[in-house]
Amino acid sequence: MNHTVIMSVVVSFAISVILGPFIIPFLRRLKVGQTVRDDGPQSHLKKSGTPTMGGILILFGITVTSLIYMKDYPKILPVLFVTLGFGLIGFLDDYIKVVLKRSLGLRAWQKMLGQFLVTGVFAYYMTEYADVSLAMKIPFWPNQYLDLGIWNLPLLFFVMLATVNGANFTDGLDGLASSVTVMIATFFTVVAIGTASGIEPITCAVVGALMGFLLFNVHPASVFMGDTGSLALGGFVAATAYILQMPLFIPIVALIYTLEVVSVIIQVGYFKLTGGKRFFKMAPLHHHFELCGWSETRVVAVFTIATAVLCLLALAGV
Repeated sequence: MNHTVIMSVVVSFAISVILGPFIIPFLRRLKVGQTVRDDGPQSHLKKSGTPTMGGILILFGITVTSLIYMKDYPKILPVLFVTLGFGLIGFLDDYIKVVLKRSLGLRAWQKMLGQFLVTGVFAYYMTEYADVSLAMKIPFWPNQYLDLGIWNLPLLFFVMLATVNGANFTDGLDGLASSVTVMIATFFTVVAIGTASGIEPITCAVVGALMGFLLFNVHPASVFMGDTGSLALGGFVAATAYILQMPLFIPIVALIYTLEVVSVIIQVGYFKLTGGKRFFKMAPLHHHFELCGWSETRVVAVFTIATAVLCLLALAGV
C-alpha cells in the first residue's frame, strides 16, 4: 500500500518535472500566450504572453501514473475519465482562444454541453456500474448518510458543474489553483487510504503532478495551467468526492473554490441591481484582495494555508 502511494506521487511528479522544460518552450513557440485583462490589477500586465495550456503537464502526469496502476486499481477509471473529459473541454477552449485567436474560446453553450456530457457519463456509471451509493456521508456525524432519492442525480450534476467552475475561477494567480488543489488532493488521499477505497493511486498522482507543475507555476510563473488544467482539477475533485461518498465535504475542503464562484455571482448580481456599482473591488475574490493591497504571493499563501486548515477540520469530521 505504502509503496503504491509513494511511487504514484514520485512517478507523476517526475513526469511533470521532466516534461516541463520541453513542453513550456513548445507552448511559447506556438505563441499560446495568456491575454491579461486591462481592468485587472496593473501588476498582472507583465504576465501577458506567458504561455498557458500548461495543464497538459498535469494531465500527462496523472494519466501515465493512473494507467500504470489501472489493472490493480480499476476504480481509478471513472475519476480519470472525468478528469480527462473536463481537461479536454478546457484544452479545446484554450486552443481556440490562444492558438486560433478567437478571444472567447468555446461558446458558452458548447462548453456547457461538453460539461453535461462528461457529467452524464459519470452519473450513468455511478448509478449502473459503481458499487458505491449516491448517499453522502454527513460531516461530523459518524456513519450517517444523506440519501435524497430521486434528487441525488440533479445534485450530482450541480456539484460537478459548480466544482469545475469553482476551480476555473480560482485559477487567476501564480500557483493559486495548484496550491489549493494539492491540499484538497492530499486530503482525499488520506481518506482514500483510510477507507481502502482503491482510488489512492490517482489522488496521489494528482498530488505529484501538481507539485511538479508548481515548480514552473509559482510566482513569477513561467507557465499557466489554463482551462486545460483548472477544469480537469475541478472534475477530479468532484468525481473523487463522489467515489468516496463525500460531496458534502466539498464546501469545506474546497471552500476557496466556493468563495471564488460566489464572489462572481454577487458581483454580477450587485452590478445589475445597482445599475453599475461593484460589491467587491474586483471579482473573483483573489483580485479583490490584490486591489486591497495584498501581494500576489500573500493571497496565494493565505488561501493555501486556509485550505490546509479546512482539510484538517474535514478530516476530523470524516
